[in-house]
Amino acid sequence: MSEPTPYEKLGVNDEASFEEVRDARDRLLREYEGDESQQEAIELAYDAILMARLRARKEGKIAVPDRIRYPERLSTAIPATLQNNTQRRTPTWLSKLLDSPSQKDIYISLGIFAGLGTISFLVPAATTTWLSFGLIASVYLLTRKENRFGRALLISLSGITVGVGLAALTNQVVLSRLAGAPSFPSPLQTAIVLIVMWLHACFLR
Repeated sequence: MSEPTPYEKLGVNDEASFEEVRDARDRLLREYEGDESQQEAIELAYDAILMARLRARKEGKIAVPDRIRYPERLSTAIPATLQNNTQRRTPTWLSKLLDSPSQKDIYISLGIFAGLGTISFLVPAATTTWLSFGLIASVYLLTRKENRFGRALLISLSGITVGVGLAALTNQVVLSRLAGAPSFPSPLQTAIVLIVMWLHACFLR
């Protein structure tokens, strides 16, 4: 069996943008946190891709943005005080909780929850079933990020709890004032729960 290419090691194709390559590297480094051999292999694959693109740039095959050719210029161009202020603005606990998903991951998770929302409008009688599928999808998406099932389950339960709370608030404040208001949960309220669950699954880790 042939040795995987640097692109295959990072899980991207050879036409991936610099941002996609960088995001793949960052995601894998988080996933293999504590595994020095895996992290070293990830960094080597990332460096190999950059070197290959630099060679292609010198040969006139591709145009490489300045931020790839001269990454040190970015750090020196930003005043040290501004860098320190930016770091202080984001607490450590918050930076560890928030995620910066790739566009592909956003579209995948959005497609799953949008599909469940659409089905819940078409078959409103099975609301509990669609919310259960949403919980399962949330746990799967969060576990895939860092392979920590317990944390993924906790965040997913938090998402559905917050979503149900907002949906119940909507029922009391808005829908209860309308004549013939639907019983809780209505398709709209189910959609609110699914949106909150999607936000948790996509932008937390």
